[in-house]
Amino acid sequence: MKQLFANRRKLSLIVFIVLLVALFAYVALRSGPLAPVPVTVQSVRQETVSPSLFGVGTVEARYAYLIGPTVSGRIRQVSVQVGDRVQAGQVVAEMDPVDLDERVSSQQAALARAQAAVLASEAQVRDTTARKSYAEAQVRRYEQLLLKRFVSDEAVEAKRQERLVTEAAFASASANRDGARQDMARIRADRDGMIQQRANLRLLAPVSGLVVARNAESGTTVVAGQAVVEGIDPASLWVNVRFDQLRASGLRAALPATIVLRSQAQQKMAGRVERVEPRADAVTEEALAKVVFVNAPESLPPVGELAEVTVAQPELPAAPVVQNAALKRQNGKIGVWLVESDELSFVPVQTGASDLDGRVQITQGLKAGDRVVVYSQREINSRSRIKIVDHLVAP
Repeated sequence: MKQLFANRRKLSLIVFIVLLVALFAYVALRSGPLAPVPVTVQSVRQETVSPSLFGVGTVEARYAYLIGPTVSGRIRQVSVQVGDRVQAGQVVAEMDPVDLDERVSSQQAALARAQAAVLASEAQVRDTTARKSYAEAQVRRYEQLLLKRFVSDEAVEAKRQERLVTEAAFASASANRDGARQDMARIRADRDGMIQQRANLRLLAPVSGLVVARNAESGTTVVAGQAVVEGIDPASLWVNVRFDQLRASGLRAALPATIVLRSQAQQKMAGRVERVEPRADAVTEEALAKVVFVNAPESLPPVGELAEVTVAQPELPAAPVVQNAALKRQNGKIGVWLVESDELSFVPVQTGASDLDGRVQITQGLKAGDRVVVYSQREINSRSRIKIVDHLVAP
């Protein structure tokens, strides 16, 4: 009887131990390190992709103007403030003329004297012309009288000598007249040059625009070419955008774009790629492009403000598409974890274009209908056991 009771106790203990081991194995396989890895999967679909490029740039003015003097000098007055709108030809600043006004007056007086000298020389020419004509007439008359022997040869020769004297006086008067005219032209040119220099001291806006900088104040001495005022053409604002060279293969002029200014993050503005710069940035490995606003912003953004730009490219033909999160790297190769009958296998793939929604075209390695792992709760391999779920729950 005691032996039977002992056997029953032993049998119960064995059953308990077996149940405990089974429970432990069940728990280990379901919730421990040996448990199936929860994953989400996606079926590969044949879809079209509209690739887009995303870049960050700064607002710049296509046409900017540095307005400054052509000669060194002291600023008399700056007439505009930053933010002012100016019209073409408007005076924005003026340089101190020093003694330039007096020099212009001096040249004006010299010009008047030269004009008087020209008038005197022209009168002298008229006088010598008359004397020359009279001497020539006298020579002709005396030569006729000589033929009739009314005058002597000496008298005719004297008249001829008088004609030569008047011709020499006429030539001298003509030369003096020409010299006086040239002097007058030289003085007029000097005066006009000084007047132009005086006019250049008035700094004018070359085009209608907006003043963005005032670099000097009244009384400041500046050198030739130094900008006193800087202006831009507000209608020429564009965005200088940088794109990753790895994704910029389809970037070209005339593509539509969307511009979001940092100061107006909730507003999307239509844009267009004006041009792609022929020179890229070799240091940052970025391609450069200029994107213009289709319609100028009502509130002009400040030059230098950051902007986010999205460039839409033409839609591509349909091809197998997966989420970017499904792509993994194993042994230096890019591929996906393919699910077949709850078994995992790593399949290398070749990728094509992608869009900003994270969809990537697969040009080789997958076909429509294949199921691939998108997310997994932890790292998986070909021997991992998986459990397909709709979404992952944070551990």
